[in-house]
This record gives sequence, structure tokens and C-alpha cells, in this order.
Amino acid sequence: MKAALCKSLDGAKSLVVETVPEPSAGSGQAIVRVEAVGLNFADTLITSGKYQWKPDLPFSPGAEIAGVIESLSVEHPGLAPGQRIMAYVNWGGARQKIAVDAGALIPIPDAVPMTVAAGLSVTYGTAMHGLSDRGRLKSGETVVVTGAAGGAGQAAIEVAKLMGARVIAVASSPEKCAFAKAAGADETIEFPGTDLKAAVRALTDGNGADVVYDCIGGAASEPLVRALAWQGRFLVVGFAAGEIPKIPLNLLLLRGAEMAGVFWGEAVRRAPERHRANMLQVLDWVAAGRLKPRIHGTYPLDQIGEALSVLERREATGKVVVTIAS
Repeated sequence: MKAALCKSLDGAKSLVVETVPEPSAGSGQAIVRVEAVGLNFADTLITSGKYQWKPDLPFSPGAEIAGVIESLSVEHPGLAPGQRIMAYVNWGGARQKIAVDAGALIPIPDAVPMTVAAGLSVTYGTAMHGLSDRGRLKSGETVVVTGAAGGAGQAAIEVAKLMGARVIAVASSPEKCAFAKAAGADETIEFPGTDLKAAVRALTDGNGADVVYDCIGGAASEPLVRALAWQGRFLVVGFAAGEIPKIPLNLLLLRGAEMAGVFWGEAVRRAPERHRANMLQVLDWVAAGRLKPRIHGTYPLDQIGEALSVLERREATGKVVVTIAS
């Protein structure tokens, strides 16, 4: 079978497509015939040796897969050969077949294309875990999303709107603010260049934000803690700005507020059934046409280097997906 292999830690240019042995299923695993793989910025890091996980060389990138069950090593409720499924696999997905723990497989409704399903786990899974599990977002509440034009921010906007929230998007340029607005944001704030606390207070009649979904950290974080409503929840999602902020804890005390980490990957490992429930909800929204994820482009397996380069150059305006022929 064909597989994309990272043979040196040089990013996109390290990837080659070669013939490798077919996998065999271990105890409790399924063999999945992969049809589509969602790529993420994390794939640029893992293929450069800069990610928190460092698999032995050579390895295949690709954490999100969609495909068809070819065989099961053991009967598993709700799963059968021939079934369309999606899964989060950490890495190793960019190959024609992969062995996956059966418990990680999530059925895909017929109305959801494989190329769409392959790109849902990371960004939409993180948004669901953050806003629902950690942020307890309720219909009618106001959520501020930073890094709103990025993949994580865009997904958070869309999920928050589907949960009935009002969304204030924070982005770094007029063009990115317009992108966030097109994704469903009710209001936008351009930052840097704006007093975030004052802007959020002004847009909420002085009440502040019920939830902040912070993807960037850096200089945005403290003013947004100061802009929290009484008993607001500040969600720590990432540090795209590069700086990990130091927050005075008295700000939480004065607002009766909470700060919660959103470590989606670990949450998937520790609470797989909750992750499954979240993803089934996302799939239902997609199948019903209520959620329409954007795809930047699809690339065949032999062009995976170019696909990864798009992410390295930060050119993607939607999901980058690799399709894999049988």
C-alpha cells in the first residue's frame, strides 16, 4: 500500500510517498481504508521535530482521518465492515490503510462527505470541548473569540452561534474581521490597535463577556480577563501570539470568575465518550446543513508536500485535506 512518510525532520520537503507493508489489527482494533486526511498546523510542527509528540522516523503525518472499515479484530457495538467512519489518530493517517482502536471510530452520516468529515475532529472538537464542556456556554450568553479568522477561532464562532450565543470576534486586520463576520460573528474588534476591555464593555452595555475563548494569549489575554462579566469563564485555548501571559489572580476574584484550560487532546484520551458525543453533534449539524465547514483545498496523496507547504506558509483559509485513492 502507499503511505506518505516523513523521513527527516525538515517539514514539507521531508515527505515522500512510498510502498509500505499493510497494517495488521491488534487486539480491539479495526483496519480502516483511508479516503481523506485532514491536515493541521500541528503537522508542520511534528514533521519538523517541534511538536510535543516526537514519533520515531519514518512516520506518516495526519491526525484526522475519514474512511471505511475494512475489518474488525473483535465485534464492537455500532461498527461493521463497510461502514463510513472518522477518527482522531494523533499521527499516521496519511496512508491507504491504518490500524485504529475500534473505540476511536465515529460513524459518518451518509449526507456528510468524507473530505468534510476528515477535517472536523481537531478544530470543531476543540470548540465543542471548550465551549460546552469547559465553558458551559448557554444560549443567550456572549462569547469573545480571539484569533477569530484562524481555524480554531472560526470553528468556535460557528459552534457558539449554533449553541445560541452572541459572538464578538477579535482579529488582527479588517480583512480578518470580515472573514470572522462571514463565519457568523455578530460583532468584531480589530486588535492590536483597540482597547479590548473598553471595546468589549461597550458592546455588552457594560456587562462584559460571559465567556472568552482565547486562542492567541499574549497581550490580548489580560484585558479580556478584565472584560469578563460577573462569574464569567475565561478559556485558555492556545498561545498563537507566542507569549504566555501572566494574569493577576485578583482579577478572577473580583469578578467571581473562572479560568479553565482547554486541552482537547488529553480530554479525548481521558473522556472518549464525551468526545464521541461532541463529534456526533457536530456531524448532525453538518448533515442537516446547519454547519458548513470551509475547505481550502484538496490534494492527492502524492501532493501532500504541497498541501503541508500551504499550512507552513499560513495561506490556508479553510481546511487542507489530502484525498487517498484505493
